[in-house]
Amino acid sequence: MKKRVLSGIRATGRLHLGNYLGAIKGMLALQDDSEYETLYMVADLHSITTPYNVEELKRNRREVMIDYLAAGLDPQKSILFQQAANPHHAELSFYLSSVVTIAKMQHLPTFKDKVKLHPQHSTMALLNYPILMTADILAYKASAVPVGIDQEPHLEVAREIARRMNQDYGTDFPEPQTFKSKGEYVPSLTGEGKMSKSVEGSYINLTDDLDTIKAKLAKAPTDEGKGTLESMPAGVSALLTFVQLFQGEEKRKEYENKYQSEGIRYGDLKKELAEAIHVDLMPIQEKRKELENNPQEVDKIINEGNEKAREIAKETVKEVREKMGLL
Repeated sequence: MKKRVLSGIRATGRLHLGNYLGAIKGMLALQDDSEYETLYMVADLHSITTPYNVEELKRNRREVMIDYLAAGLDPQKSILFQQAANPHHAELSFYLSSVVTIAKMQHLPTFKDKVKLHPQHSTMALLNYPILMTADILAYKASAVPVGIDQEPHLEVAREIARRMNQDYGTDFPEPQTFKSKGEYVPSLTGEGKMSKSVEGSYINLTDDLDTIKAKLAKAPTDEGKGTLESMPAGVSALLTFVQLFQGEEKRKEYENKYQSEGIRYGDLKKELAEAIHVDLMPIQEKRKELENNPQEVDKIINEGNEKAREIAKETVKEVREKMGLL
């Protein structure tokens, strides 16, 4: 039997290089691997656990799906769907919440971090985020979930919930495991942490044109262009990581040698790097234009994916209700 894999990206804005290199390239590899059955969702329900704009969310739900398709996710190979279009996620989340304590949720480091970030938005939706994530996974009885290290505590919660449901009610949920798909760590343009939609000036969108990419790279922090590799500032190190990702390891070594000798001319580096990034993004942007010019086809893909996902999750929720005495 094929192993079922579930993954998703929050609908908080158009996708950026970090999403593409860190997540979508891994998704593409999995959908082309005959060992796996892949389901990829737009995590729009998760997007409302932190402050958001209603109109932006409406747009983003669709924009992320178009980005998925433009980047190469194939509805003939993967089930592509919008989380909120499947009411079984929220229903299953409530049933699963009956085997989890409040204390467990409150002690998760991710909850504490989000509360610090949004002190006026400490909601039950935020507290229940890991339970909804568990419902996303268990609704499809997925056994593998590609997640970053920051999400590992949530996946441990999912395993604990699966065990409790199996022990208490005789369900047959797998204990989902972290799946390490091939992805790159993509630093922020600022040099601090990873590229993120929530940090202005840290990201390059998949839809950015050459002038926009040049403008964003121009703001990336640098130094005088000379020094030792050990003393290299984080911003310069981030730039060289982008050089390696888009121009190759040899080009990075060339710049490292210059840094330790005659010095780097950052204007030239950033110009060449912007052009290399843009060349990589052009096929995605061309595909995106085709999709934007054919909204009926996009609607069809979304509706069919949503229906396929609902049919699978519907059966799971029915089983859970029967096991819990609710049918």
